[in-house]
Amino acid sequence: MAVSDARYAAQLVAPGELPRFFDDLGCLSTFVKAGRAPRGAIAFVADHRSREWVRADQAVYTRVSGLRTPMGSALVAHASTASRDRDALVRSGAAVPAAELFP
Repeated sequence: MAVSDARYAAQLVAPGELPRFFDDLGCLSTFVKAGRAPRGAIAFVADHRSREWVRADQAVYTRVSGLRTPMGSALVAHASTASRDRDALVRSGAAVPAAELFP
């Protein structure tokens, strides 16, 4: 899928396969929850503030009511709570446990 805004991007990298890109964190979450992730796959998400790739299992997540993400999930990721705290756009959001998105 084409990524329309790098601040909301995610990717799934699996051995022997091309990376799969998602333009919204919610799409990656749905894909993983459906059991479609290949064996050995590692998910990465873009830090909303810096746009740097972060392992999904190490990121912190926020749902921001009213935020317009590409596919409507209203989810953003950050590399750390410090990065999230420096992102004025998400200060009104609610923390979301990674386990809720990627069980």
